[in-house]
Amino acid sequence: MEYIKHRLSAIYGDSDAQKIWTTLKEKLLKAKQTHYKDRKQRWDEKDLVLITYSDQFREEGKPTLATFEKVFDQYLADKFEIVHLLPFYPYSSDDGFSVIDYKKVNPIAGDWGDVASLSTKTRIMFDYVCNHISAKSEWFKEYIKGSPEYAHFFTEMDPDTDLSAVTRPRSTPVLTKFQMKDGTEKYIWTTFSEDQIDLNFKNPNVLLKMIEVLLFYIEHGAEYIRLDAVGFMWKEVGSTCIHLEKTHQIIKLFRDIVEEVAKGTVIITETNVPHKDNISYFGNGSDEAHMVYQFPLPPLVLYTINRGNGSALTSWARNLQPAGDETTFFNFLASHDGIGLNPIRGIIPEEEILALVSDLKEEGARVNYKNNPDGTQSPYEINVTYLDALNKREDDDQLRVKRFLSAHSILLTLQGVPAVYIQSILGSRNDHEGVVKTGMNRSINRQKYKLDDIVTELTKPSTLRSKVYRELTHIIQIRKAEALFHPDVPMEVLDKGERIFALKRGTGSGKNLTIIHNIANEQVELELSGQFVNVLTGEEMTFTDTITLDPYQFLWLKSSN
Repeated sequence: MEYIKHRLSAIYGDSDAQKIWTTLKEKLLKAKQTHYKDRKQRWDEKDLVLITYSDQFREEGKPTLATFEKVFDQYLADKFEIVHLLPFYPYSSDDGFSVIDYKKVNPIAGDWGDVASLSTKTRIMFDYVCNHISAKSEWFKEYIKGSPEYAHFFTEMDPDTDLSAVTRPRSTPVLTKFQMKDGTEKYIWTTFSEDQIDLNFKNPNVLLKMIEVLLFYIEHGAEYIRLDAVGFMWKEVGSTCIHLEKTHQIIKLFRDIVEEVAKGTVIITETNVPHKDNISYFGNGSDEAHMVYQFPLPPLVLYTINRGNGSALTSWARNLQPAGDETTFFNFLASHDGIGLNPIRGIIPEEEILALVSDLKEEGARVNYKNNPDGTQSPYEINVTYLDALNKREDDDQLRVKRFLSAHSILLTLQGVPAVYIQSILGSRNDHEGVVKTGMNRSINRQKYKLDDIVTELTKPSTLRSKVYRELTHIIQIRKAEALFHPDVPMEVLDKGERIFALKRGTGSGKNLTIIHNIANEQVELELSGQFVNVLTGEEMTFTDTITLDPYQFLWLKSSN
């Protein structure tokens, strides 16, 4: 384990690293002796992720994790191999991302026994909210009291310090004023809100505490670990305070640790930033994140279908470099957050981004803004369900489903591991009442349900929810059965004109898949010849010259020669 010690030295220098090394080494040796749940090594075509809250479904008098397990067993278990449980710990705000206690389960959700029960049915991704902790946490309360153990756990700053270079993901101030128990006032670094206090990783004891949390999660069944807001962990005045080298070193340390104690545990970095910065978290391909979120994908697919023009998506996808032998992309269209816009800046002209935002606002979407260094504001996130983002209020359900399925076919066929948000599989519309109730724009896509209500809608064939669920789960199951969708199988993006998004999956010899999407609301004709099996229907198809696709139609064609 000396290589882990060397990693510590790269972060803190030899002297400070030595101060925690003895304690850390003991913890790692103990962790290596622990019997963990067997972990799948790497990933394959069967791996699809469901993103959900632990309290997504509710029954009177029952822990919500138990209710979720019931829904999962009946409707989702044969579709998803992995469940990303959004933070299920006690929290004070931001729907879980302001964690009060990293090592407890929110009593509404249940207890660690409920987590363990679910982990017998599926692999679980834990959220590791490693950048910040709740202002209501014991750590911060002890800091306010002046407890020596928690001194320097948080970043204190003179309010007159020039922080104009700091990257701001929100419109709130960088620093928040707090009053200590002795009456003094201190200004503390709060990247996201006054209730989310950034941890000071310059203090080695903070890192040691957070490694304890990491090991605790592995012990309690985490097979995937999502590093939330990880790009902001290290602060240096005068810099952007995002993507700094010490941040990368800490992530590499986390990778070293999971490889040492529970190989097969997957580290995923959540960095809602432009593509170049995002993929930097792959490190050298074997020393940092196993997966990175493919953040340009949600806004690009939305822009593509809303404009009926696939040129930008085709150009972007053609320039994607393969992730590597030990890494892959984590692809998604919707999540508990909004649709981030920063990742497509530089891909889509700014005036086109602003036009897209304006169009979606007209249709009922909400928008969050960020402060720029020059004092202006820019939209950074559209808050909307993906179903409503793709459609207009007056569209009929048949058209809604067509657009929605076409978008998800793109998600399911691109190289990488796909993830589907619970609101998408449920065919959810915008929850405007939720926004009014909480005052948060993101609540528009975070609706929770009584179990009886959602079961009634899913089992009634005429409802939009039932149609979306049946159609989407159908193509998910077909995708899982096709080996050519293995994340390691090469992808070639084809140029078939601006109204088509097409790609090929295969090795160049033997069988391959040609996948074609009409992303326009009109029939499109394109050149294609050969003998194929339509994977979606099992039908044998022969084309000698051209084919015609209906609006939003997509084909998964497997070569039969």
